[in-house]
Amino acid sequence: MIGQLTNEQMRRVLQSNAVGRIACREDDKLYIVPVNYIYEDNSIIVHSNEGMKTRMMRKNPAVCFEVDEMKSFTNWKSIIAWGEYCEITEEKEKYQAMKLFVDRMMHMKISDTAKPPEITAERTHPRSPGSIKPVVFRISISEITGRFETDSI
Repeated sequence: MIGQLTNEQMRRVLQSNAVGRIACREDDKLYIVPVNYIYEDNSIIVHSNEGMKTRMMRKNPAVCFEVDEMKSFTNWKSIIAWGEYCEITEEKEKYQAMKLFVDRMMHMKISDTAKPPEITAERTHPRSPGSIKPVVFRISISEITGRFETDSI
């Protein structure tokens, strides 16, 4: 059976997963990249180093975000959300966002690239070259859709 997820089901899928994909666009170039995220207050919160996706989203803040939860080819859920990129620059808000990451992921086994970088410029994370600064941003969701397939009724 294939169907549409309710708002509550979509919220649960977003809250229970930690990896999604951001799609962004600059002129004729499209780019999609996996990211670690947390879902909070109808927003996707992400931390990253500066790079192609942040440059593209700064120029064109309209983005798409996708999450899959797949148990088998006949038992899955998929969420697609559209929204707007908003960089978090205020230090207190940035700190709170990173605290959410730490609280959520401290018990998960994660790779070195998924670990949050230090927040302040004085304490740049050793993985980050000196010229790269961590970026924390939010995708404010304006539209969302979700589908599922299940092999049991």
